[in-house]
Amino acid sequence: QVQLVESGGGTVQPGGSLRLSCTVSGVIFSINVMGWYREAPGKEREWVAAITGRGAATYSDSVRGRFTISRDNAKNAVYLQMNMLEPEDTAVYYCNTYQGSNWNLFVWPWGPGTQVAVSS
Repeated sequence: QVQLVESGGGTVQPGGSLRLSCTVSGVIFSINVMGWYREAPGKEREWVAAITGRGAATYSDSVRGRFTISRDNAKNAVYLQMNMLEPEDTAVYYCNTYQGSNWNLFVWPWGPGTQVAVSS
């Protein structure tokens, strides 16, 4: 059974930084493409970033250049370094597998997420 546990959220001022972590159990982590997603109040959950088992990363237009996704296969963990945070980044952030544009059809059970709030 896949289990995902996100951590590292908090409240920061605009322009600040946070580093999110996600630990994964119940799957062979290293062969899975992993992604970060977020759900803002009143909005649908959206994909933010993804990383292959070998470390190739892709980003949504809204975070490219500000966020960096990384992973440690030895620790079954994926990370999201978020810099230059904006109020629009306020959301609950989740990790999960990423299977392309139809990702919502192929995700594992969601973890609890971690709340990020960007406010002055």
